[in-house]
Amino acid sequence: MRLPRRVTAPLLASTLLAAAVTGCDSTGDAGDATDVVIGADLATGSAIDSAYARALQLKIEQVNASGQLGDHRLVLRVQDNRSDSTSSLRNISLFADDARVAAIVTGSCGECVVDAAKTINDKRVPTIALAAAAEVSAPVTERRYVFKLGPNPVDSAAALVTELQRTRTKSVALLYADDLYGRGGHQVMTSALDKAGITIAGSRTVKPAATDVSQAVGMLAEAKPDALVVWTAPDQAALAATSAKAAKFGGRLYFDAAAAGDLFIPSEAARATNNATMVFPQILAIDDVIATTPAKAARKQWFRDYTSRYGSYSGAAAFAADAVDLVADAVGRAGGNRERIRDILETSQMDGLSGPIRITPDNHSGLMPQALTLLVARSGRWRLLG
Repeated sequence: MRLPRRVTAPLLASTLLAAAVTGCDSTGDAGDATDVVIGADLATGSAIDSAYARALQLKIEQVNASGQLGDHRLVLRVQDNRSDSTSSLRNISLFADDARVAAIVTGSCGECVVDAAKTINDKRVPTIALAAAAEVSAPVTERRYVFKLGPNPVDSAAALVTELQRTRTKSVALLYADDLYGRGGHQVMTSALDKAGITIAGSRTVKPAATDVSQAVGMLAEAKPDALVVWTAPDQAALAATSAKAAKFGGRLYFDAAAAGDLFIPSEAARATNNATMVFPQILAIDDVIATTPAKAARKQWFRDYTSRYGSYSGAAAFAADAVDLVADAVGRAGGNRERIRDILETSQMDGLSGPIRITPDNHSGLMPQALTLLVARSGRWRLLG
């Protein structure tokens, strides 16, 4: 499957649906190379999963072109889960029953991974989850074959509260999505704020698919908190910013890591988002980073490669690319042997495109807290803070 430079949602949906029916070969002819399949359980209607699909495709092409796998080559195969746990479970079962599938990468649906965890373990198929919720990889005793890449809620909360303390913030209002990640984020954020002695002026939930958050934001703005912390997906974070501006909210705006979308903020939200702060890996503002280490140079190159192929950069892309690198390293050492791939993943360490990654038998969530930094929205794009 070769996605075009710019992919619209309908086109991506049709492409992934075709892949779901026929399978998808991510490379051209490669002589006598043995195909090793990475199955991707993604939602065609999700902007984040669209970015995951693009990144998986590009990174697999790069790995195959490098020759690092010798007589193996990676092949991407995508199934559409429609952000539905039942569909996701069916997809994962199909992947697991295909001996050619060495590993699975799942997208932004955290509930999908949690509901499929027993099947993943029972069928012994290594799975890297890109969903943000902590529950996708914990408890480890029930997630032996599941690993997670992406910011952890507790780390995002710690970074945000540290910044709130630095700016001498006295009161905060919380807006969060009523899903697995949002509820978990609200819990860890509430605990961190309480420990820091910062008053919570109010909390409101919004449905994950809601396209109007103005009422919830307006109610929070009425309390006149010093800051509004938004713990939602990118589209709703943008809606929250415009709603806060419409409500004449005069405080500061903060986003957690799940709010990261493209480098360039949608024009309709750019002015409302200006000066908002977000916690996220530095890859989304890599233009501001000097390549003083090989890892930073690799991130800048990946940023250029992705932008050149697809026209813009998505914050989610690095996590999917790192998932491919982890699987590729394991395949290079174990071929398509799932049990050995699982064992290798469980002790993986690398300085990835998203930041330092370290997976251990006691912790299957690999992105380390040091990967997170603070970004600020300026003139319609994300920049490093400070």
